[in-house]
Amino acid sequence: MQTRLDGKPAPFGLFDPDHEVDACGVGFLASIRGEKKHDIVSRAVLILKNLAHRGAVGADPLDGDGAGILLQVPDAFMRAVAGIELPSVGDYAVGAVFLPRDAAKGSACQQVLSEACAHYGLRVLGWRDVPTDRSVLGKAAKANEPTIRQVFVARGQVEPKDLEVKLYLARKRAENRIAEQELSPCRSFYVCSLSAKTLIYKGMFVSEALDSYFPDLKDPRMVSALAIVHSRYSTNTFPTWALAHPFRLTAHNGEINTLRGNINRMKAREALFAHRGLGDGVADLVPVVIEGGSDTACFDNALELLLRTGRSLPHALAMMVPEAWATKTHLPRHLKGFYEYHATMMEPWDGPANLVTSDGDLVVAALDRNGLRPARYVVTTDDEVMYASEMGVLDWPAEKIRQKGRLAPGKMLVVDTVKGVLIEDKAIKDELAKAPAYADWIEERKITLDQLPALAH
Repeated sequence: MQTRLDGKPAPFGLFDPDHEVDACGVGFLASIRGEKKHDIVSRAVLILKNLAHRGAVGADPLDGDGAGILLQVPDAFMRAVAGIELPSVGDYAVGAVFLPRDAAKGSACQQVLSEACAHYGLRVLGWRDVPTDRSVLGKAAKANEPTIRQVFVARGQVEPKDLEVKLYLARKRAENRIAEQELSPCRSFYVCSLSAKTLIYKGMFVSEALDSYFPDLKDPRMVSALAIVHSRYSTNTFPTWALAHPFRLTAHNGEINTLRGNINRMKAREALFAHRGLGDGVADLVPVVIEGGSDTACFDNALELLLRTGRSLPHALAMMVPEAWATKTHLPRHLKGFYEYHATMMEPWDGPANLVTSDGDLVVAALDRNGLRPARYVVTTDDEVMYASEMGVLDWPAEKIRQKGRLAPGKMLVVDTVKGVLIEDKAIKDELAKAPAYADWIEERKITLDQLPALAH
């Protein structure tokens, strides 16, 4: 039986891996004021453990479908463990990388990534072996366990504002070169994250094992103002290390049921790709969606493209997961214009989908227009926001709770840890839609079928 890059067998008989879906547990904890604390990390891990019932377990009770955490790069911790001198905050990035266990192939993959970074003016400073405890893994996870290393990359001559996009291009270039050279069968090379702002720890284990497998997470110097966690339940799916959440931006509970159309349309757009700032680098973006990824992985690929090429995270999410706008007569003109304008360039990625995303400064939660996945949140008097697939994942004294709520279909919630504000849906959408005159553009330039000239006989 042939195996795809994601570990799934190729289609046979009545089985088609592209028809598989998943339903998981997702949550985040964030300080609105941007206070970086180890307590944020440790309590986020507790949220994950309390979502364990939403993750799948194999025949071996230690084999899970996957779990993980996304947090801000903990500078003091990294300086203590890197083994090399690191540049100033913001002048270096950290990558979390899965590598083939074969030493020669692992070394070759590292070299390709280093060359890709150099191509974009970045410089690899060194690598660190991430401490892990294999005793918490099940048999299947041990059999497929990658070598896990962190890479440190200096900004070099790259402008600070361009660092994240250059890291994105370097990673895409490395992925393409490694695939071409067949250095990494079954996706044993995988860059979980490569950023100056965010860092991911994840793997193919049960939720309760995250901080046991990664002792780093118990270190008091591991601080962050935000943390996204995810417990994976992949229905009739073959779990792999790479497909555990969070992805580079996204953790997701639900399914993207329009996935085949979304992937096909992304492929169709690739021939027309052009970007004033990227120049020839556009070639390294293709393919945008990596073959064999899960629905969330594909969504994350597309979201990352929109973010790294100039849109904000709320803007990109509103494009991909619009609310049900077409038949809502009460929607303000500017907001309806925003959705109609973007509908000409991006089709909806329809769920049910409860999505939590972060670029390291913002945490953005969105529920798709179907609204069929639970999404509840609490705001505390300490200016913290806890959001999860269900309540009860953390205990809060009643006097500490300032606000409780649920995300409604098509709505969004933003925690901006830089500005120190919590932004709810109306304010988010008004800010997105009012700046450019989307509604005016649509009215001036849209051509409907009844406006076309009659056919000549």
